[in-house]
Amino acid sequence: MKKKQQHPGGGADPWPHGTPLGGAPPGLGSWKRRVPLLPFLRFSLRDYGFCMATLLVFCLGSLFYQLSGGPPRFLLDLRQYLGNSTYLDDHGPPPSKVLPFPSQVVYNRVGKCGSRTVVLLLRILSEKHGFNLVTSDIHNKTRLTKNEQMELIKNISTAEQPYLFTRHVHFLNFSRFGGDQPVYINIIRDPVNRFLSNYFFRRFGDWRGEQNHMIRTPSMRQEERYLDINECILENYPECSNPRLFYIIPYFCGQHPRCREPGEWALERAKLNVNENFLLVGILEELEDVLLLLERFLPHYFKGVLSIYKDPEHRKLGNMTVTVKKTVPSPEAVQILYQRMRYEYEFYHYVKEQFHLLKRKFGLKSHVSRPPLRPQFFIPTPLETEEPIDDEEQDDEKWLEDIYKRPAGSVSPARPQSFQTSLTASVTTKELARSWLVTVQKNLEERH
Repeated sequence: MKKKQQHPGGGADPWPHGTPLGGAPPGLGSWKRRVPLLPFLRFSLRDYGFCMATLLVFCLGSLFYQLSGGPPRFLLDLRQYLGNSTYLDDHGPPPSKVLPFPSQVVYNRVGKCGSRTVVLLLRILSEKHGFNLVTSDIHNKTRLTKNEQMELIKNISTAEQPYLFTRHVHFLNFSRFGGDQPVYINIIRDPVNRFLSNYFFRRFGDWRGEQNHMIRTPSMRQEERYLDINECILENYPECSNPRLFYIIPYFCGQHPRCREPGEWALERAKLNVNENFLLVGILEELEDVLLLLERFLPHYFKGVLSIYKDPEHRKLGNMTVTVKKTVPSPEAVQILYQRMRYEYEFYHYVKEQFHLLKRKFGLKSHVSRPPLRPQFFIPTPLETEEPIDDEEQDDEKWLEDIYKRPAGSVSPARPQSFQTSLTASVTTKELARSWLVTVQKNLEERH
């Protein structure tokens, strides 16, 4: 039978299984030696008490921090003494970038409305100002299925901000799919002028290259490529009739199937979206004013755009996108086009009035005091010159005078007050065409 260990001072050993951690308490004689807890760590009751006191101080400090809504003064003084830099300041993630407002812009550009000129400007501006210009290689798919809308909205929303996304696509409702609705901008032009530009561009391209049209429409038959514009309109070919002529409004109406049907529903919905979702819808015929307003509304994107646009080298480059080999339809064909595109013109004049109202608010004067009776789509603009910009001495309207030369006395000078009045039964389409010819003749006289 094993004997109990005896304490050197007599009596039984108080710690039969070994000395407690930190050694024996004071007053127990020779048991005041330290016993190692780990090979590299030794501490006594005094060390233990110091640790507990330190922990108590930090607990009290934390309590005081929470009760007073901030750190104790002595901790602030301590940090000031040690320096303001911390480990996270030096090794943590970089501070978040301060984004301009708005930082999400979508330019769902309408085809043949100066969009290539604006995109050229945006490429220069994105390098200058450092915003993310997001473009698309898809140019001929404006109507999307629900899944395609969701995918495109997801791709746009995840782009690095600030971004400006541009593509030929009908209006997308981001909020419908749970996304943040971006700011929209766009530019439109006279509907007949846009139609003619697109008609001949598909066939003959522009000044950038003789084979440009062959690349875009390789499957077009020769008889279709050289189809006379008057025959296309008068014979009611699909390309020159509805719904193909109903082109501008769907870009603002949206992806709903009824947005592609010419009528009041699509027109009113397009107007509503212009008022609620578009920061600016400009008029191509007044492009310099459009750029000036964009520079004021979105300086972090468009600052300095007007000076770049007016630069002779850029103007010469931009002029290479002008459609070539355009011809003029007959007055009868113009009458038919104007009838078929009445909703397009009502929307165009509505946007034009809103644009002029915006210009007046910023102190910009409009060159047109009231909407003309007929669209002046044959009066050249800086982007619609029929020859390269170097041929400035050519009379751009001489060919018009030869075609539309008529006695001035046979034309009534009366003009209604608005486009809507021109569609009433009291004024026939023939009278409208005659009045439009008067407008052309007056412009010719002013130019000479």
